[in-house]
Amino acid sequence: MSTPTASCDGPPVYSPPMSIRPIVTLGDPRLRRHGERVRTFDKTLHRLLDDMIDTMRDAPGVGIAAHQVGVVLQVCVIEVEGHVHELINPRLVSRSGEETDLEGCLSVPGFYAYRARAERAVIEAQDRHGRKTRLVGSGLLARAMQHEYDHLQGELYLDALGPEADLIPAARLREADEAAAASTAAAGDPEALAAVE
Repeated sequence: MSTPTASCDGPPVYSPPMSIRPIVTLGDPRLRRHGERVRTFDKTLHRLLDDMIDTMRDAPGVGIAAHQVGVVLQVCVIEVEGHVHELINPRLVSRSGEETDLEGCLSVPGFYAYRARAERAVIEAQDRHGRKTRLVGSGLLARAMQHEYDHLQGELYLDALGPEADLIPAARLREADEAAAASTAAAGDPEALAAVE
């Protein structure tokens, strides 16, 4: 069923209802399985993709793999800088450079860790209609591409962390961000500096 949206300029516009799926978390065996290839590009796949986008945005996150909504298929979606990328049956064909940055996962809620990844990545995949597509990314997009690709292989970002890696609780990151914001504000305002001391 669709819900009408009021419009001042014309007839009602119908939009499909938003469908948020539960996110599978660490410990669920589906996260450790290699995804099955998609062979049928139909409305069932399109609904899965739409639901994944809604779920990712609601979480919020920058990417989600089908495994994370309990469907063990080679399907993931990524949204960086307002661009949504749907990747079906992806192959990671190239990586170059290296950067280490904070990384988190919707399936490992509340924790982050510094993780080394390639700075640039290239994936070849199919879109929701089965057409071949190629995605080239750097920075956050490359990180998200590699992270979601790993999910489709049954891997989590935690797997590549060394034994001395620090899993950082989200609350600790928020506290650090608040302290940095207070420090920045205080640097430009002598009264704010006095309040911080």
